[in-house]
Formats: sequence, structure tokens, C-alpha cells
Amino acid sequence: MDRQSICEFVAKKTGKCKILVIGDVMLDKYYYGEVKRISPEAPVPITHVTAEKETLGGAANVAHNLALMGCQTAICGFVGSDYHCQSLMEKFIACGIDIRGLVPTDSPTTTKIRVIGGHQQMLRLDFEDTAPVEGHYADRMKNYVAQKLSESLDCVVISDYGKGACTEDTCQTIIKLCHDHGVPVVVDPKGSNWTKYSRADYITPNVREINEVLLDPIRNEDFAVERAARYVMRKFKVKNVIVTRSSQGLSLVRDDETMHVPTRSQEVFDVSGAGDTVIAVFATALAGGLKPSEGAYMANMAASVVVAKLGTYAVSKEELLKVLREGDET
Repeated sequence: MDRQSICEFVAKKTGKCKILVIGDVMLDKYYYGEVKRISPEAPVPITHVTAEKETLGGAANVAHNLALMGCQTAICGFVGSDYHCQSLMEKFIACGIDIRGLVPTDSPTTTKIRVIGGHQQMLRLDFEDTAPVEGHYADRMKNYVAQKLSESLDCVVISDYGKGACTEDTCQTIIKLCHDHGVPVVVDPKGSNWTKYSRADYITPNVREINEVLLDPIRNEDFAVERAARYVMRKFKVKNVIVTRSSQGLSLVRDDETMHVPTRSQEVFDVSGAGDTVIAVFATALAGGLKPSEGAYMANMAASVVVAKLGTYAVSKEELLKVLREGDET
């Protein structure tokens, strides 16, 4: 593997990559504070809020990662007509992400609010409607994807968070449209109905997610992961599988190749958002014409940055270059 050429690609060529992210967009909100007493109204801690932040979550976080990689990024998903949608759109625009694929609906914008006292999450509030999105809203999504493909794309990412955007009909329509235009599709799955991802070029489950579709759950070991991935490829007619394995790195399984990429040695704080980074960086490599093995290596190095952070986090091009160069020196 030529790590120097990978670094050159990340430094100079990602700006040519045109990638569309489709799926469940969401907003992550955090309230941080101090807890010094219990409420006299109910046996709950009173949190004095000292800081707050909002970040892009779900499919929106995938798009955020792509934008920070320098890719020409577009987002397609469903939002509500509410304050949370306005906040999402402002963040997308600030990142240079094309928002013409956002479809307004009569449901709320998926939003997760977390209250954190010290370093302990104490409460989470979810604003969402997880019913499958069908009918004219889904048709608007499909029409946008068809239009975007006719304008030229290098890769499409489907980011399924089980919030209703990624129905079987929608996924299958999108996968067929992409293949009609010669564009690869990479899927981050959710749930146990992987039939809807049939004929996808790549699917990127973690071990817990792959266990949801197996009769006998596996351990996080090389041989078991490869065998499970090949079962998924046969059963669901998926061409390639990338299994993210937390502290064990990731595994790329293809018809004629299996590659186990060990994790970069460091302290792990939080694996949330790592899957978004993996699929974004791998899609960037795929869009840029790199080998799948090179994309898997890049994605694993990027994930090593994310797991060292608390909460949802998107990796910048500079951060990825730094860990790639450090990896080249070891």
C-alpha cells in the first residue's frame, strides 16, 4: 500500500469528489452543566447549565465528515418545519453542503437533546417520528436523487438510522438508479431487514448490527467476522462488506479478498459517530478512484481520531493527514 499517494490524495484531490448522502438527518444538542442539589419538586438533580452546543447527527454527520474532507457534498433527507430544521440548514450552509435535497414534511426534524452533568449523561429527549416515509415525500426524494445523478456523482451513501427515510422501496429505487448511472452505493445499515440493501456495492455494519441478522451471534474475532460477512453477501446479495469492530479495527471482505485492519493504538473514549466517519472517508476514497483496501485503511485511521473524542465528532482533512503521516512513520 502506497501511503504517500494516499496522503497526496487526501491533501490535494478530495475536492474533485462529488458525493450525495441520503438518509436520516438529525440534530444533536448538548446541554452541559453542574449538579449541586436535588430538586424540591421531584427527586431529580437540578442542572445549572453552563454550556451548550449543537452538532450534525445521523446522515447529517456523514455529510459533515465529507465536507470537512473537502468533498463536493450534497444531503438528501426529511426535515420538519421547525426551529431544529433552521439550525440544521444553517450548519449545512456553513459547511458548504448542498441542501436542495432536504424535503420538508409535517413531522418534526429528528433531534436528540442530551443533558450532561459533569461527565455523566443524565437525560435524553428525542423529537422524532419514525414511521416509514412514503407517498409524495418519498417520491420527491427519489426524483431529487435521479436529478442529482444526471448532473454527475462519484458515489452515493445511504445512511440508515431507522427513522423512516430508508424504506425498502426507496433504497431499492436509489440503488437501481445509481447502478444505471454507474455510481457505487455504500450503505450504513440499521435493523434486521437488510433485503432493502440488496445489490448495494458496500455495506458497513458494526459487530452488533451484523449480529442482528445472524441466527447465532458471533464474537469480535477475525475468522468469525469474515464468515459472517460472507453470509451477509450471499443472503442479501451485497457485493462487499466492511465490518467496523471498535477496539479491533475493521475488516474488509470482498469476493476475492479479506483484509483485517487493526486499530491504531490509543485510548478510546467514545465510539459514537465512528461509523459515520468510516463510511464518509471510505466513500471519499471510492469516489477518488482509490483501491478498496486503501479506503479501508484511510477509514480506520480516521475512526481512530473520532473515538478519542466525546460525543458526535467529524474529522477534518488536516486531522486525517496527521494520523496518516504518523502511521507512515511507525
